[in-house]
Amino acid sequence: MLSSLRRQRPATASSPRIPEATALLSALPDPVIALDRDNVVRFVNPAAEQFFGTSAAGLSGHPFSEMVPPQSPVFGLLEAVRRSGGSIAEYDVPLEGPRFPSRSVTIQGAPAGEGSDLVVLSLHERSMADKMDRQLTHRNAARSVTAMAAMLAHEVKNPLSGIRGAAQLLEQDVDEAGRELTQLICDETDRIVALVDRMEAFSEHAPISRTEVNIHEVLDRVRKIGQSGFARHVRLTEEYDPSLPPVHGDRDLLLQAFLNLVKNAAEAAPETGGEIILTTAYRHGLRLAVPGGEGRRHLPLMVAVADNGSGIPDDLKAHLFDPFVTTKRNGTGLGLALVAKVIGDHGGVIEFDSQSRRTVFRVFLPLFTPAEVVQNGNG
Repeated sequence: MLSSLRRQRPATASSPRIPEATALLSALPDPVIALDRDNVVRFVNPAAEQFFGTSAAGLSGHPFSEMVPPQSPVFGLLEAVRRSGGSIAEYDVPLEGPRFPSRSVTIQGAPAGEGSDLVVLSLHERSMADKMDRQLTHRNAARSVTAMAAMLAHEVKNPLSGIRGAAQLLEQDVDEAGRELTQLICDETDRIVALVDRMEAFSEHAPISRTEVNIHEVLDRVRKIGQSGFARHVRLTEEYDPSLPPVHGDRDLLLQAFLNLVKNAAEAAPETGGEIILTTAYRHGLRLAVPGGEGRRHLPLMVAVADNGSGIPDDLKAHLFDPFVTTKRNGTGLGLALVAKVIGDHGGVIEFDSQSRRTVFRVFLPLFTPAEVVQNGNG
């Protein structure tokens, strides 16, 4: 297996021995999988085991169609590689299966060597640099809302209070039709004030009081709120890692952020057969540069909210976390902007993938570290 990749020059005193191909492939951070002419799996590296959510023993010797649907474009790429005999790459290919969530990947396929029946696939997920660029965009959007909230709070709420008071005074001296109009003024004034109050939540002046937070307790509270109200029509499934350590954050803010995500998922899910999946996991390797050159922050705690709705329109994906961008007829477009700010204030990252019948929002958060709590004076 992969014998053509194992040929190596003999070691000399000046050149160290080169590891065999299997060891080299196992060290790669990207998933690598080798398939024979019948598309049966013959080799996977550890990154592929993690990607597909199955051990090498559970993958090797099995048809690739058990991991990926037969209609997936990856099978077309495999045939193209076999016909051409050369390397072929496809970019932004949606890949999903029964054991792993939908992901957008670049797939590189190539023969294992001259005369070999094997085709080697390497999978490359969206780069961390791209994710970080998107996260900075989300934070900038939140800052713009912060400035707007401060202006609106001062310039709008005070006049609205006067308008409402005048309408209440007029209500005492008008007939029934007039009272309906004054009540309309009061109701609309209250609605605008409520909108401004929501925007004031973006204020950056109040520091976050961080402490040890059990994220599963937060998600359990979100689930109970949802199932007693807005998510009553959907099936809510939990796939938790029970060994997940605590999050370093503000419980109430995290509760609000995940409540918004689950509420959006419930509204996107179909009325019949709707499903939301809450997932927690520990992910190695994701680090975020800390502003000011103070090193990198480890973000190993992943929380995902997935729904089986129709997906996010392509023209909105690049601006989804911008304020006042919404797919809802009566939405304000502030919910996801608020989520982006809360996660950013916690030093975390939020991203999403969306195709028809599968939209996933993933939040990556830092660990709870008692030393950092003492240093910041929180607790």
